[in-house]
Amino acid sequence: MAAKILDGKAIAQDIRAELKARVTELKKQGVVPGLGVLLVGDDPASRSYVTAKEKACEETGLYSREIKLPATASYKEILDVVKAFNADNQIDGILVQLPLPDSSMEQSVIEAINPDKDVDGFHPVNVGRMMLGLPAFLPCTPHGVLQILKRSGIKTDGAHVVVIGRSNIVGRPLVNLLSQKSDPGNATVTMCHTRTKNMAELTRQADIIVAAVGRPNTVTADMVKPGAVVIDVGVNRVTDATAKAGFRLKGDVDFEAVAQKASAITPVPGGVGPMTITMLLANTVESAVRRHGVK
Repeated sequence: MAAKILDGKAIAQDIRAELKARVTELKKQGVVPGLGVLLVGDDPASRSYVTAKEKACEETGLYSREIKLPATASYKEILDVVKAFNADNQIDGILVQLPLPDSSMEQSVIEAINPDKDVDGFHPVNVGRMMLGLPAFLPCTPHGVLQILKRSGIKTDGAHVVVIGRSNIVGRPLVNLLSQKSDPGNATVTMCHTRTKNMAELTRQADIIVAAVGRPNTVTADMVKPGAVVIDVGVNRVTDATAKAGFRLKGDVDFEAVAQKASAITPVPGGVGPMTITMLLANTVESAVRRHGVK
């Protein structure tokens, strides 16, 4: 039996329609949620991602402003933009597109963002609040995974979830969020990573597998128990001479084989990816509501 496809694109469209209606109501109260975007350098992947975010803002009715700096921009120049966004009342959410050309700056640049405008959910204040189960901006990709599970009717209560990957952006937050007393949540969560021994033994016990390692075919059919739910967060460029671009996108899961064993699975593209930008919009709207004290 082939797995049910968890259509992240369709779920994202539903959420964006809800956000658009909410933004329309906010505008009647004189509030236009605003996103400030800083792009340093011209990395093609970052460029296309920022363009997609701006298009999504436009479609949902958000105001967006992009500032571009050259790859040679100094730490001070980057901080000056962040400080200007912090002080700007039109800007409710700040997005510094990562990676920066000089990755050694990243943590201190993130920490310079006002936590109340940190819609990526990367600031230590928001990470700490999330860990404690307090109101916080959740990191967009983990938040998107939770929404896919919730809106697809997949129960996490009492389930055994195996998360493969320990990044601060996806793996660690997901482990925390899925184990919290919440819905979705209340799961027993096992974290696996590159140093995990006998990973397949652990994944075969899982009711839900989340793959977030950035390596194609990490999860193969023999690692999945029949009827498990598989969430594929990976987005990998794989050379493909038949494709117009010379490559195609592939997840961390051997999709065709695993789809024959799983009960439900996310595709790549069209699974978790569209949810990431959508949750960024949701966080920006939430920030506007909080900052301007509207209902």
